[in-house]
Amino acid sequence: MNYGFLSETKLFSDIDGRDIESMLSCLNAREKHYKKDEVIYSAGETVLSIGLVESGSVNIVLNFYCGSSNIFSHIGAGDIFAATFAAIPGKELICDVVAAEDSLILFLDMTRLMTACQNSCGFHQKLIRNMLRIQANNNINLSTRMIHIAPKSIRDRLLSYLSRQALENGSDSFRIPFSRQQLADYLGVDRSALSKELGKMRNEGIISCHKNDFTLICVPEYDRA
Repeated sequence: MNYGFLSETKLFSDIDGRDIESMLSCLNAREKHYKKDEVIYSAGETVLSIGLVESGSVNIVLNFYCGSSNIFSHIGAGDIFAATFAAIPGKELICDVVAAEDSLILFLDMTRLMTACQNSCGFHQKLIRNMLRIQANNNINLSTRMIHIAPKSIRDRLLSYLSRQALENGSDSFRIPFSRQQLADYLGVDRSALSKELGKMRNEGIISCHKNDFTLICVPEYDRA
């Protein structure tokens, strides 16, 4: 267990690594490795534990009745998943949680996390506070994705997403966490249509890109409105 890494995550923010070690037994913590594309949680399951990504990353995948799927969000190292459903007893998951790459997941009992221990230790209060902040931030991220997929055209969805990535990275050049298929799923568009639009934008001098590396060169005035 990498307690130093855990102390740097949002969930264990402001809690010393030595104190985290003593807390994990209280939270019924357990680790598990997953291979790329392995399902961690399936839609329809009820869960009691949240997952914290120690290494690798996972995708939250929404599957449709017709057989197609859509990546709802991407969870990187240090972030958590399934907290909303684990907090509501008996609530079934509506999405699959799938390893986007080989990953190590730390599972924590949500009921124990939300309930202060008998000693009412200050560390547990910090943990609950951190969880509330994470959930608030997740709501912001959900709203951000809704903004990205609101435009009708693929170009405007791309410009919305890429502009946000540039702002978050503080640079016109940045790396996104998605493959082309994952980006298409995230923006709710067809992959071939996405690739075609990226090619047009590159030819028009709006962007340059290679695999996951992008540079925003110029955004036309009509796209900024």
